[in-house]
Amino acid sequence: MAIKGSFLELCAREPIVSAQQMLADLVPPREFRDASFETYRPAPSFSSQQEALDTLREGFRKAKTKGSRAIPGFYLDGGFGVGKTHLLVALYMSFKGKKLFGSFLAYTSLIGALGFAEAMRLFSRYDLICIDEFELDDPGNTMIMSRLLNDLSTKGVLFAATSNTPPNALGEGRFAAEDFRREILGISANFEILRIDGDDYRHRPVDGHSETQTSEQLSSWLNQVEVASLDSFDALLKHLSTIHPAKFARLVQGIDRIGLDGAHKFVDQADALRFVAFVDRAYEAQISIRSTGVPLTDLFTPEMIAGGYRKKYLRAISRLHALAE
Repeated sequence: MAIKGSFLELCAREPIVSAQQMLADLVPPREFRDASFETYRPAPSFSSQQEALDTLREGFRKAKTKGSRAIPGFYLDGGFGVGKTHLLVALYMSFKGKKLFGSFLAYTSLIGALGFAEAMRLFSRYDLICIDEFELDDPGNTMIMSRLLNDLSTKGVLFAATSNTPPNALGEGRFAAEDFRREILGISANFEILRIDGDDYRHRPVDGHSETQTSEQLSSWLNQVEVASLDSFDALLKHLSTIHPAKFARLVQGIDRIGLDGAHKFVDQADALRFVAFVDRAYEAQISIRSTGVPLTDLFTPEMIAGGYRKKYLRAISRLHALAE
């Protein structure tokens, strides 16, 4: 049955984004717009949360310009829901110099769109670069970021980064400080490692299961908001393959809810990874997503989840569950 309603189509959008617009998008997600050191509530049972808060609050207070801090970077290591992103945003908000805030994928996408030399030229103008969810499961992107951070550190740029550890990866191949030190090569000594222990304050299961929608349910849900989009799942995947991931944030800009018709399990890993990047941008903008067909949390095959991009897929499942709710 056709889904009734007058909705926008993401597939009809062809975002044209300049380098300056891409840089302008490198700000904290809107769900953290009010984050500050004062609004962070460390759990009394996990002293590392208070210790991280105290360290970061003082960290750049005496380092408001390039080259004025002996150790120019902080790395926040911990699981979901312990407040790493909150603290990273608080650091960003308290810093008075020129600054950028974005996910690891946002930076690597931007570098891919602009080229390394141009990205280096633009980033070197900033005093602080915050990188949320640093990922080590893509060797190519890791080496790109390693080189970028090494080159920028020589110019006195300050850094702060968080890890992307899902809770059920703790204790088994978990992203850890030693992984970071090993992969970031020469710049490892420039980061002070802050371990943040604790439970997910949201108690959000990484293996949460979203419900599939009937055509009538999806139509009713989309019609409840002013601006909603509806696309065939396959058509959206094809469209995403024609757009650079650096433009995904603009692709979903201004949308309140996203509907996908005919979702199914992925058969192509490239499609799956592009969709992960798309979900990240929707999550940062807090745009709800629902679908007909296969539940959104069941899109990734067991082989994909067991493979080298496990952490990306687990994060996407967690976020899709949250966005569907």
